[in-house]
Amino acid sequence: MQSDSDKTEKRRKRRSRRIQIVIIYVLIALGLAWFFESQATTTVIFVRHAEKATAGDVANGMFDSNDPPLSAAGRRRVAELTRQLVEADVVAGIDAVYATPYKRTQQTVAPLADALKLPINSYDASDTESVLTDILKNYKGKIILVAGHSNTVPQLIANLGASKKVPPIAEDEYDNIYLISIPWFGKTKTIRLRYGDPYVPDSTPGG
Repeated sequence: MQSDSDKTEKRRKRRSRRIQIVIIYVLIALGLAWFFESQATTTVIFVRHAEKATAGDVANGMFDSNDPPLSAAGRRRVAELTRQLVEADVVAGIDAVYATPYKRTQQTVAPLADALKLPINSYDASDTESVLTDILKNYKGKIILVAGHSNTVPQLIANLGASKKVPPIAEDEYDNIYLISIPWFGKTKTIRLRYGDPYVPDSTPGG
């Protein structure tokens, strides 16, 4: 016949085993949650900078043709871009903003970055691989906005392993938004949307 002390010891061991099992299940659940969160779909949003100013748009005559600011039309487009993306994700919103160091790209993303209280990460327009490496390393599973140029946006998308068939962007074409979704498993997908005043190709012969 078991003594009271033996029964108490067995109950203590059973409780200890149950606690250990619960802890193991909790650790497994936390590990799985961390794994799937870290491997979640990464979304990169690419835009070209908005319309840039010409010398005639600058009243004070101080104009750098190599680094022009945005025109009035460009500022209107930026307002629409900000409206579209400020609540792009109903849970967390955009997590990071990248732009080349030129005035036109910085000014394209600045209102959105200010609204979301995010810094603008500058990158070298001629080094598309480094910026993509940085994004995928630091913002896996997040939403990132990248502002580039007519000649770099298609290259960035192609280097990301998305569509290599992005059509050339015309000199006066500013209304594209490219959404690149990169799942932790499966095929990278590319979606093109339009925003702001629509681009109308010049139908004039030779135009």
